[in-house]
Amino acid sequence: MSANQPVVVAVDGSESASSAVVWAAHTAATLGRPLHIVTVVHIPAFYYSEPYLAESFKEELHRTARARLDSAKILAHQSVDGDLEVVTEQLTGSVSDSLIELSKRAYMMALGPRGHGEFTGLVVGSVTVSLVSHGESPVAVVRGRTLDGHPPTEGPVVVGVDGSENSIEAIEHAFEQASARGATLIAVNVWSDVSVQPSLGATPEDPLWGSIQTGEEVVLAEQLAGFTDRYPDVVVERVVARDRPVRVLSEYAETAQLIVVGSRGRGGFVGMLLGSTSRALLHTADCPVLIVRHK
Repeated sequence: MSANQPVVVAVDGSESASSAVVWAAHTAATLGRPLHIVTVVHIPAFYYSEPYLAESFKEELHRTARARLDSAKILAHQSVDGDLEVVTEQLTGSVSDSLIELSKRAYMMALGPRGHGEFTGLVVGSVTVSLVSHGESPVAVVRGRTLDGHPPTEGPVVVGVDGSENSIEAIEHAFEQASARGATLIAVNVWSDVSVQPSLGATPEDPLWGSIQTGEEVVLAEQLAGFTDRYPDVVVERVVARDRPVRVLSEYAETAQLIVVGSRGRGGFVGMLLGSTSRALLHTADCPVLIVRHK
């Protein structure tokens, strides 16, 4: 992973995109990486049926895009103390395809949960889902609580751990983020087993319950091994619980500054691009969510 790879943030003039710029600027400055702000001009095909209309329409779109980038660059510089290298870029074409292509060269992509072009009432837009599912770099969806339009910069970094290979890469990014932000890292392994249900008489004192809990504690310890040596400055809290992963991670999101998860875990079907936990967190988490795909 090159130190020159930028944090890329996509803007479209929406309020959620502005929050993403603030978060991405803070993240880039914290990591000592450049910030690349991009906007994509999409011209519907039917406008080309009227050449003169299409040309004036294109010019207006490009003027709006340039103004959008200028505003985002100013906001980025205002959001951080000290120097921040900021590059802006205007692209033309499919928004999803353009962002997926950019992800091949990015350290991280960042965007809001939905933009101006989405239907009213959508919690997560189609562009966000497409990038999270197909992007080649980690994707941060900047959502949840804000203070004066600024996403949270206090609180722990929380990472979901489940024993999968995808989980290892999420843990690595979580440690890097926690170290750079000076934050505590809470590593959460949530297990669920239908054969151990309180409604069936099973309790934490039940031997089967205890054996599963112990096994999941071992899984967590094994996945964290090595990272604690590489990041001795990071204070790590370990949590193993029997529950639904989305419920537990969503509760931690209420006080966290970042949730980090793999795109899909051990419970996902082979071939799935996005698992149920990561997909649900895009709708429920009260803080930014960083989704890391297994390469």
